[in-house]
Amino acid sequence: MATEKTSIFSPELAARFDRLVTIYPVRRSALIPMLLYAQDEVGYISDAVVSEIAERIGIKDHDVRSVLSYYSMLRTKPAGKYNVQVCTNISCMLRDGYGIMEHCKKRLGIGHKGVTPDGLFSLEEVECIGACCWAPAIQVNYDFYDNLTTEKLDQVLDDYQAGRGKVTV
Repeated sequence: MATEKTSIFSPELAARFDRLVTIYPVRRSALIPMLLYAQDEVGYISDAVVSEIAERIGIKDHDVRSVLSYYSMLRTKPAGKYNVQVCTNISCMLRDGYGIMEHCKKRLGIGHKGVTPDGLFSLEEVECIGACCWAPAIQVNYDFYDNLTTEKLDQVLDDYQAGRGKVTV
């Protein structure tokens, strides 16, 4: 009698993973998409996530960990419900990206890679989010905000704190 393997992922994500490993010429090429999808569902890349993805691809856990350690967008610790990424690359830096980052630190009471005590916000300084023409910019989860001032930033954070999500500033 065959036993059905249990997964830490939802049935939908497990099915997506089953498909992903078939569409690449080399199964290992599915690793980064799988890690990103897993992070979206679980919130971070846990030991259990590493083990199951390694097994699904047919590689060793340490192979997954070496990729995981390279990419800054992959987290090994839980982030807040709203992950605020502040760009401080050259265009944003020249238009007060560091000021925006400092304002976030003060406003949220956390530093780079920190999480607020209530788990609502996490904060990270990132190299580039591809919004150079509209600097300074931030990304909250998958939502972008550009041409920011500290006032606009406060409005964005207030709206997320109130549970209104994506807002236009």
